[in-house]
Amino acid sequence: MQHFSWKPNTMAMDFPASSDVMIIAGNSHPELANLVASRLNVKAGDASVYHKTNRETMVEIGDSVRGKDIYIIQTGTKDVNNNIMELLIMAYACKTSSARSIVGVIPYLPYSKQCKMRKRGCIVSKLLAQMMCKSGLSHVITMDLHQKEIQGFFNCPVDNLRASPFLLQYIQECIPDYRNAVIVARNPGSAKKATSYAERLRLGIAVIHGEQKESESDMVDGRYSPPTLPRSRTMDVSNGVPVHPAKEKPPINVVGDVGGRIAIMVDDMVDDVASFVAAAEVLKERGAYKIYVMATHGLLSSDAPRLIEDSPIDEVVVTNTIPHELQKMQCHKIKTVDISVMLSEAIRRIHNKESMSYLFKNVTLED
Repeated sequence: MQHFSWKPNTMAMDFPASSDVMIIAGNSHPELANLVASRLNVKAGDASVYHKTNRETMVEIGDSVRGKDIYIIQTGTKDVNNNIMELLIMAYACKTSSARSIVGVIPYLPYSKQCKMRKRGCIVSKLLAQMMCKSGLSHVITMDLHQKEIQGFFNCPVDNLRASPFLLQYIQECIPDYRNAVIVARNPGSAKKATSYAERLRLGIAVIHGEQKESESDMVDGRYSPPTLPRSRTMDVSNGVPVHPAKEKPPINVVGDVGGRIAIMVDDMVDDVASFVAAAEVLKERGAYKIYVMATHGLLSSDAPRLIEDSPIDEVVVTNTIPHELQKMQCHKIKTVDISVMLSEAIRRIHNKESMSYLFKNVTLED
């Protein structure tokens, strides 16, 4: 399988084989784990992770981890709950076996979209962060969190790496005539990311407004019954607490000129692609002659490959933070960018106690 790979000018992957380093992986993304281990010239540790007939997760680590620095590579996939339990049990097994440090390399952090309070709900990503720290993780490496503030839920250091250098290089090297492109924000919420890409590529920006929001609107659940209040001398409201007027979605519109241009939509993840397809159809109607979708995490759930194949989208470019080989077999428009070199360099710098600032060079608060 061919990947587009990043070719940095100054990064030297001179990581000698060391007896005090061990890389182990769960079942979520063994290919990425092998890529990272080979780049670091480290043999992957002997760890067996499997499920018993009663669906309990079993972890057996064949090598001694006493006094070693352990790096557990485990990402989030569609089998998300098993991925989490495998990570927690592997970390706890290393902790109780006297490992010196345990670093979780989690390219896509599961439940990262559930980082806001819902009615009668909870902030699930905070719960998950506390579970990870309690299991023994002393450091977390992840990539493009859905909200940067999730780092505050952890009681250990978190390095939130960025995949934008890889995607920007893909645009410059693999999209012909990218100078005639415009960066498109699929909704006003992703305008910051689109602006960041546009400023780095010296391109214009367009924003799609009026699209249906994804699971952000509150459902009517019977909590709108106003309390009965006595008449007040300071405020006389006959119907109790005023109710927020309902938002009316405006007709879908593209703010910006995309006629005769290449439209490049950018986001942090591609999960349910229905909104991307609807946006692509609008861009096509407005005169865009090529449409690309760029994202870090390619979840591509449900029948996403078929919808992409039948849509006006020309290419969907995602990184290999999440395995999507099956989806690529179903849709030839899906392309992969390899980010294993970034994870490898982060591991090397952490182990050698070097500064991580190089990996965040030119990263601003808006990125």
